[in-house]
Amino acid sequence: MTLNPADDAFAEMVQARFPADTLRRTEARHREEPRGRWTGNAGWLALPRNTDEAAELVALCAKARVGLVPYGGGTGLVGGQVSQDGPAPLLIATDRMTKIRALYPEENVAIVEAGAILADVQSAAQEADRLFALSLASEGSARVGGLLSTNAGGVNVLRYGNARDQVLGLEAVLPDGTIWHGLKRLRKDNTGYDLRGLLIGAEGTLGLITAAALKLQPRPHSNATALLMVPSPKIALSLLALARAQLGENISAFELLHRTGFDFLAETLPEIRQPWQSPPEWCVLIELGLPRGLDPQASLELLFEEAVSAGLVTDGLIAQSHQQAAEFWALRENFPQANRKIGSVSSHDISLPLGCIPDFIEKAGPALARLGEWRINCFGHLGDGNLHYNVFPVPGKSRDDHVTEREQIKTLVHDLAHEMGGSVSAEHGIGRLKVGDLQKYGDPAKLAAMRAIKQALDPDGIMNPGAVLPATG
Repeated sequence: MTLNPADDAFAEMVQARFPADTLRRTEARHREEPRGRWTGNAGWLALPRNTDEAAELVALCAKARVGLVPYGGGTGLVGGQVSQDGPAPLLIATDRMTKIRALYPEENVAIVEAGAILADVQSAAQEADRLFALSLASEGSARVGGLLSTNAGGVNVLRYGNARDQVLGLEAVLPDGTIWHGLKRLRKDNTGYDLRGLLIGAEGTLGLITAAALKLQPRPHSNATALLMVPSPKIALSLLALARAQLGENISAFELLHRTGFDFLAETLPEIRQPWQSPPEWCVLIELGLPRGLDPQASLELLFEEAVSAGLVTDGLIAQSHQQAAEFWALRENFPQANRKIGSVSSHDISLPLGCIPDFIEKAGPALARLGEWRINCFGHLGDGNLHYNVFPVPGKSRDDHVTEREQIKTLVHDLAHEMGGSVSAEHGIGRLKVGDLQKYGDPAKLAAMRAIKQALDPDGIMNPGAVLPATG
């Protein structure tokens, strides 16, 4: 069924039902995505104050057959928040729905609204002497609803899991405007289909998340951070195995970093202090979080000594203060910003079975070299198999010089990841960027089930049309 645009007539009808400042014209930032590759066509932005207003907005869209696009912090990297094709949709932003509704420290639960910024949720948890473990570079602007809709990952997945693993219940508006009151604080609830798991990762195509019951964690009593130089990604995996054998689940993060990332930092963000004259070819950023009674500094020192003896580590730096640990993390957290300043020809968020990562890196570089000369920044969450494998022009060239090669590069990287049993979307989602990739690499049975679910819940296709699955009608 063909959708109608969110035009001025539709906006006038909506404005008549809500306070005057509920609807406004979109600004440039609402029609763009962080990498600057697309510009959306939405002209109107709705800003509900609560779930009831959000539900009424969705119901109006359903009745008028107007598409809607949920808008969180705008930090998504696959175009899920930017509609470029088809009739102009209504953007529904959660900027005003930012409350921490309740904290239950003894239960390790927080009830938060979808517009809450991740850093604010982390701070609220800290004030209650708890930890909300989801952590990523955009946490100062990313909002909970968008993070759950994309099943965000980040640096702590190794220990705490993806966003889906950190949610007990949801409140959401379904495509017909009804509200699902699923904000349960239960750890066990076997009462039929798991709507929570279905909506998390659906990128707003099955419903609009308005609030969540989030799992909190006990705060580690003490932390320790180190940069350990390793000869290769294969050896880095051996180091991970040794670290797990010694430390079990006390490893909070295990990040693989390549020299190109540090070169990009020096080139674009020279104010970021680097702890060496010449960066290593490969290194691992590891963080431990230990309970009371255990010494993380001593644990890291023992790991370092045994890793050196085993030939797994050639050198290393163990942070001697919170400030130095923050400086180590600033290196990793600024990799994406440096990447944007350089301008990638093609960026890839892939995951692989851990044992396949070294082979992928060994094969992908030479294969790309047959297409031309590139700089490759390969880094990511080695502990959970997630690589950010990004291809950049050489100095003196820009990404605009390689527009015609972008699709060929992406296909090469994604084909290789798929052949090795990997995924072409590890933590960023499908959005609109990877709709074709999902159709190409997705299991036919899974795709058929996804289409059936979409048709059953959203028969008119109003929810984020064109994201995840091709728009119909």
